[in-house]
Amino acid sequence: MQYAACSFVKAVTRKTPHLAFAATRQAATQGGGAGIVIDDSAVRRLRELQAETPDKPVMLRVEVEGGGCSGFQYKFKLDDSRAQAEDLVFERDGVRVVCDTVSIDFLRGAVLEYEDSLMRSAFQIAANPNAESACGCGTSFAAKL
Repeated sequence: MQYAACSFVKAVTRKTPHLAFAATRQAATQGGGAGIVIDDSAVRRLRELQAETPDKPVMLRVEVEGGGCSGFQYKFKLDDSRAQAEDLVFERDGVRVVCDTVSIDFLRGAVLEYEDSLMRSAFQIAANPNAESACGCGTSFAAKL
């Protein structure tokens, strides 16, 4: 499967949009890298959501908070407000993903996907190099120390 790196809006350098997952993960974890990798499935779903409300910008806010069965859990929220000054904004193909400065330490190099199956339809973190282990449903994880 091919992943594309999102461009980090606040970064000085921009990544090319056609990197393999391994190269993207390596760049994202070397400080100043891409941050969150936005998969094609997440781009498609965010575009669909934006088309439903063309008068308001739609961004996906991704956060990590304490809780869940493994210690930390992912939180996803659609946000139609502006990004805060302390937010990190990632953009790929016209869609935006927002993350706070604390959560990015747990998400750097992670792959954001949208799963659409019989069991659920939701955004998810499919691969996180900062997670030592994850629960069965994938919503919580134990962070590497």
